Amino acid sequence: MSTPVASTGGGALGNPAALARLNALKAAPRKAGEASFFFYDAHFKNAAVKILPGEYFVDSEDLLVMTTLGSCIAACLWDRTAGIGGMNHFMLPEGNGDSGRYGSYAMELLINEMMKRGASKMRMEAKIFGGGAVISGMNSLNVGERNTNFVIDYLKTERIPIVSKDVMDVYPRKVCFLPHSGKAMVKRLAPTNTDALVQQDRAAIQKVQPVASSGGSIDLF
Repeated sequence: MSTPVASTGGGALGNPAALARLNALKAAPRKAGEASFFFYDAHFKNAAVKILPGEYFVDSEDLLVMTTLGSCIAACLWDRTAGIGGMNHFMLPEGNGDSGRYGSYAMELLINEMMKRGASKMRMEAKIFGGGAVISGMNSLNVGERNTNFVIDYLKTERIPIVSKDVMDVYPRKVCFLPHSGKAMVKRLAPTNTDALVQQDRAAIQKVQPVASSGGSIDLF
């Protein structure tokens, strides 16, 4: 099945290398949970892929891997020796079933795919983003804090060092990661302008099962 390629404008037509890259990405088969929304980013003048909740993407080239986060977490892993990196986007620490919306499964997907591409778990390093308290009235559930604590504990257990992070607080974030060079960029968005992001998070959270923790269980919405 072919993957639609969106563009932010006609700029890709004037950038043959980026256009060729987009066509190659479009033609490649996609695995379950792998991001598939490819487009041309006019600002960076480069091919890009958008990571939606529950998805991941791994590559060895410096295309732009991008996502927008509220209470969710994006973990960016990188093997500097192999020049391979990837990003995921998960919503809750744990849950029933194999879904990239849950942190435990999302991390396994990302690590395993990187290792299949030639990365070594012993060389991986992490950059983590998100976990913001952006949905009004949900502070008592501490979803962002729970997600943040989970990914920090998970990476510690797996002995993958966290080399940088921008987590929690009240800000939604836009994250851009370059898999080959390991460079990550984050932009904090205005907390008063999050309607679309909140709707995305709410719609996605409604699809997952209640999450059990040592403190009991909670039902989201």
